[in-house]
Amino acid sequence: MDYRAFHDAVTDKSIPYSSVFQVSPNSIRVKLFLLVLPLTLFACQPKPAMQSVETSAAKLATSEIAFLDSLQRDTFRYFWETTNPKNGLVPDRAPRPSFASIAAVGFGLTSYLVGVERGYVTRQQAAERTLNTLRFFANAPQSDQPTGVAGYKGFFYHFLDMKTGERFRQVELSTIDTALLLGGVLSAQTYFDQNNPAETEIRQLAGQIYGRADWTFFQVRPPSISMGWHPETGFIKADWKGYNEALLLYVLALGSPTHPVEPEVWTNWTKTYDWATFYGQTHVNFDPLFGHQYSHVWIDFREIQDPYMREQGIDYAENSRRATYANRAYCMANPDKWQDYGPNIWGLTACDGPSDTTTNGRTFFSYRARGAAATQIVDDGTIAPTAAGGSMAFAPEICIPALRAMKTKYGAKLYGDYGFRDAVNPTYRYPARISNGSTTQGWFDIDYLGIDQGPILLMAENLRSEFVWNLMKKNPHIRRGLERAGFTGGWLTK
Repeated sequence: MDYRAFHDAVTDKSIPYSSVFQVSPNSIRVKLFLLVLPLTLFACQPKPAMQSVETSAAKLATSEIAFLDSLQRDTFRYFWETTNPKNGLVPDRAPRPSFASIAAVGFGLTSYLVGVERGYVTRQQAAERTLNTLRFFANAPQSDQPTGVAGYKGFFYHFLDMKTGERFRQVELSTIDTALLLGGVLSAQTYFDQNNPAETEIRQLAGQIYGRADWTFFQVRPPSISMGWHPETGFIKADWKGYNEALLLYVLALGSPTHPVEPEVWTNWTKTYDWATFYGQTHVNFDPLFGHQYSHVWIDFREIQDPYMREQGIDYAENSRRATYANRAYCMANPDKWQDYGPNIWGLTACDGPSDTTTNGRTFFSYRARGAAATQIVDDGTIAPTAAGGSMAFAPEICIPALRAMKTKYGAKLYGDYGFRDAVNPTYRYPARISNGSTTQGWFDIDYLGIDQGPILLMAENLRSEFVWNLMKKNPHIRRGLERAGFTGGWLTK
């Protein structure tokens, strides 16, 4: 599938398609085999030992707590203030006019719960917003028709019109974005446990929405699950293979009470992993950091292991911690000599960029899944704060200083009313091309992205209180999915 052609076909140039590369870059990846890095470089990057989030949180300084207080409050406001309150649809981006992102809705639903716990909104306010959201998704039209619907087979289109809730242009029926939506739906089902009409209806609607998803429909090349489907052309010719954010997708597919897939899908998936050493960190590689973060928003993978990780001697949380350290180490080495990269200015993941252009021998991109791993490097000097923000629960000792440094260094150009904007490229300094955030001091995105804000807010909360993790441990569907995948140990034994 030509994702660049798809990008041009479904979006305006003024509104970048902010989640095209959220589907697995394995399907669009051009393998770049790295030269062996000098052992002296590796020696400078010690492999961190495993460290529990609880221990890390206990060591937060007063100034770090104050920073996280303001960051979480500001980031929460993105979901509370930009969402359409009538149908619960969250914009893909703001402040520019945007379609809704169903993945952002998933992050938003869980963010409302943090809002209650942190005192930003009342439980009643959050329940009302959640109920409006779930009523929309439960009742939105579904069929195999290309227009006038929101989804099909219990899944939803990647982007929806903010007002009507219908499919945006010709985007795909997305398995991964539906999975991220369902993460939020199930968090609401578990949280709103009181015996009153509103919360009872929330639980009922959440079960209905999750149970309607027919995961077996997407097993066109069994046992794998396809990335998506178009009513015009059928199934996307790529399945979820190689380690990425599909951890959550496969857990939900295995845990389904109505249309479950068989356990062999997990074994088949782990056979496609890339286990390698990159910048001193040995782990399952995947280049953009979002793939090491999204599933971990809802599932606490510490001290639970599937057969693959038992063989490697670590868990998926440690894997994400190593991936975070490797991402930072690559930026510190800065082989392409990009501006500002260093110990506290780092973070490669999917994000906006200044432009698809080559200038003075430098190649830049617009929206793209940037990242660094043994499998591939995509780096044009663009740093995304959510790369560090989404890894706070794994490595706060390097992520919080990075976020604080970026806020201090770039000020209001990068940090505004809703927390961190999507990205910055300090190298892109071309006055003749000043537009859409470009300045003589570098390029700064003007947008906030919902799929950025969710991981920042929610992983900060998991670091501080483990709230989302502990909540989702109570959800029987999550537990069933993990157990059918072969996970044992840790909290699953309790």
